This record gives sequence, structure tokens and C-alpha cells, in this order.
Amino acid sequence: MKIVVLAGGTSTEREISIISGSGVCRALQERGHQAVLLDVFFGCREEEAAGEFPADFDVDRAEAAMKARSAELEKAIESRREFFGPHVLELCQKADLVFLALHGANGEDGKVQAAFDLFGIRYTGTDYLSSAVAMDKYITKIFFEAGQVPAPRGIHLVKGKEPESISASGLEFPVIVKPCCGGSSVGVSVVEGPESFRKALEEAFAYEDQVVVEEFIRGREFSVAVIGGKAYPVIEITPKEGFYDYKNKYTAGCTVETCPADLPEEKTREMQDAAVRAAGALGIRGYCRLDFMMRPDGRIYCLEANTLPGMTPTSLIPQEAAALGISYPELCEELIRISLEKYQ
Repeated sequence: MKIVVLAGGTSTEREISIISGSGVCRALQERGHQAVLLDVFFGCREEEAAGEFPADFDVDRAEAAMKARSAELEKAIESRREFFGPHVLELCQKADLVFLALHGANGEDGKVQAAFDLFGIRYTGTDYLSSAVAMDKYITKIFFEAGQVPAPRGIHLVKGKEPESISASGLEFPVIVKPCCGGSSVGVSVVEGPESFRKALEEAFAYEDQVVVEEFIRGREFSVAVIGGKAYPVIEITPKEGFYDYKNKYTAGCTVETCPADLPEEKTREMQDAAVRAAGALGIRGYCRLDFMMRPDGRIYCLEANTLPGMTPTSLIPQEAAALGISYPELCEELIRISLEKYQ
């Protein structure tokens, strides 16, 4: 197949997206596909879009160029209004499929998916509506409640209308403060008491105008992939310090990841069943990753869904696949197969 691996973008997760995209592109080439890596925001030259899909596309060179252009990002955003870079749509329309390796805003939130639907471009992952729903952490809570998926209690706050305290909401400290539609734990703070609540709000509001404040669940953290309606092995995430924030996610050696997780069989099944229900409640098709916390007493809580989870070779979903004997290139192929089912 002729496949465009779309990565980069303008979100705070741009660099992770580039690593995911380059890994996927190499894997697809290994599987015999004509795969090219494309920066959704900076695009490509006219001759690259007009020519044939190359059989020997240089992923290393493209990855290095994308990383180098990240230094221009802020200035480029200020100088233009459009999101799609030069010739992006043109090249994507020529492909049999676009593999979405985007993360965060303007990638995981349904906007690109909606545009591709209008242009008749086939892509991996779920559709625009479930992408948008899952991106909003408060709306996700509403859908989880309707689908009887256990989730932490939380409230929704708007910038400029936030209360001085959370006492009236029924929440008690400690709480966790999150931007409503952020990713990779950017702008997220654990607040142990009222003295640091205002600072946490200010940090979250620096990223967007809506935040979620929810009860902080102390315990063990897990993640479960759901691919084609089936739950993969549970993986446990154990930060060496603090919680699973941006630093712990993406700094080597900061987190211990164990797959399959050391859990009783019935607890594993309970978490996998909850993951499948959560994906169904949000209307997610194709694949996603659900994040969980488990209290010391064994109660589990689904935190959120990731509709375009990290796909570096060492990301969580590839580790879960490896526990089933599925290699990274085989996983990329399976995600394509599952994604194409929504067009049948």
C-alpha cells in the first residue's frame, strides 16, 4: 500500500509524534509498504507531492529535518492561519491510507479526522466524533458515567469563573488538576492542600481555558489497549518518583513498566472488561489505550482514553503487543487492518 505517515504538528507533543511517526514509517517499509513520513504542519515541496511514492524513502533524513524545523514552530504559527502545511492534503489524497501518528491538539481531537472525511482520505484510528469526545476529559467522564465505567469524581472549571476553593463541590484534597483537552500530562498537577490549589489552576489555565479538577486516586497505575474490540494485556506503570507526568513518561529510566502486570487473574479481567466498556461508551472504533488507577483496596478507576496513543517502538501499546508475541511491525500492520474496517 501507498501510506503517508502523518506526524509532527503544533501541539506540545510534537517531538513524541515525530518519534512515533518515524518508527511506524520504518516498520511499514519493513512490511513492504511504500511509506513516507510527512510533517502535517510544515508539509513538503511541490515536486515531492507531484511525483510517485518513492520505494526507497529516507526516514532518517525526514525525521532529522522535522526535528530541526521544530525550532521554527512558534514563529511559523504566528505567521500563518492554516494548519495543514504545503501539499499535505494533495499527498494524502494520493495515498491508499494515512497512518495518523499525531498526538494532542489538532491531531487527536478530531479536527484532522473531520477534514479527511470531507476530502475522502482514509486514515487510521477512530472517527472525528469519538476523537473529539475522548479528547475532552470532562465530557469523557459524562460518557463513562452513562456507560457504567468507574471513574474518579471531578468538576469542570472555566478560566475567570473558578472558585476560591473546592469545598462546595464535594471534593476533598488531594486533587489532581488537568487541562480539559491536554495530553502527555502537560499542565497537570497533584494538589495536596488549598495553599497550592491556585498555583495549579494557573498552570493548567496557561494551556487552555477549561480544566478538570478530580479526586486524586492513590495507588497503582495501569494501562490497557483495546484493539478491534479486544483488550490486550494489562501493563503497570510505576514512576520512580511522583506521578506519571511528562518527565516520567518521556525520560529514560524514570519509570518501570511491567507487562503483563502482576495482578490476580480476576482483577486483570475486570480491568480489561472495563477498558472495553470505556472504549464502547466513547464510541471508539479501531484502537485506543485506556489508563487506570487501582486503590490499595482493589477498586479500579478509568482515567481517560487515548485515541492516538504513543507508537514509538517502546511505547505502552507495542509492549502489550509484544506480550502476545506480536512484533512492532506486525502491530502497525494490525492497526491498519483494524482501521480499514470502518470503511467497509
